[in-house]
Amino acid sequence: MVQVLVGDPVVLSTPLLRDTRVRALSFTGSTQVGRLLLEGAAETVKKVSLELGGHAPFLVFDDVDLDKAVKGAMAAKFATSGQDCLAANRIYVQRGVYGAFVETFASAIARLKVGHGLESTTDIGPMTKLSVANKCRAHIDDAAAKGARVISAKQNSRLGPNFVPPTLLSDVTDSMLIAREETFGPVAAVLPFDSEEEVLARANASEMGLAAYVYTDSLRRALRLSESIEYGMVGINTASFTGPPIPFGGWKQSGLGREGSRHGIDEFMELKYICFGDLAA
Repeated sequence: MVQVLVGDPVVLSTPLLRDTRVRALSFTGSTQVGRLLLEGAAETVKKVSLELGGHAPFLVFDDVDLDKAVKGAMAAKFATSGQDCLAANRIYVQRGVYGAFVETFASAIARLKVGHGLESTTDIGPMTKLSVANKCRAHIDDAAAKGARVISAKQNSRLGPNFVPPTLLSDVTDSMLIAREETFGPVAAVLPFDSEEEVLARANASEMGLAAYVYTDSLRRALRLSESIEYGMVGINTASFTGPPIPFGGWKQSGLGREGSRHGIDEFMELKYICFGDLAA
């Protein structure tokens, strides 16, 4: 049986967290709320699985086909209008192809159409809440004030305040808000890098660890990064790696446990050990 409750999350979650009949909790949402639920579940020592926020790095090396990398970045950034925990939030591009990548990426972004979500020609719909749209605008303003170059479609005021035009921020630095926080909208931040060691350290310098993307034609590099990057899911030369067979979940403050695949059922199971001595019959 499935029941859906709608209302104040604090009012609804408190009795569920305190009731000992509730043995397990699974939550998908923000890291901030996940921390509160984990704290509440500790009172009755519930089993908890959490799928929380993301801040996905997208690494582009200079040995990869540029068109393939741009196509992947478009899919990883602008699917669901950027409102996706797997969305690429920091696009690191090796300096040798940086200029060409930004130019090609900007041309692809310019072709995106903003409009009503139910129109078949729409690529970018409205943000789910005004606060999400305002966070996108705050990230753009902060980056511009700190020296980033802003490449954006003109805002159509008739669409309403929840719409954010697809925006490219180039020459982004690690000190900017968008490099430190999840945007959750159609704003793409591109940052240059020089070496594999450098970009790995920068990609890992986050409390989040849900998904990461690596674009390279070097198998050795792909294997090295797959092992050393601190994210629960890694896509190599692909922006599509989820589905029912996939153990969906992250490291660090992006969550606990996994959803989907045969591993997902483990979050709702308890291990029991039984030992028999001699039996009379």
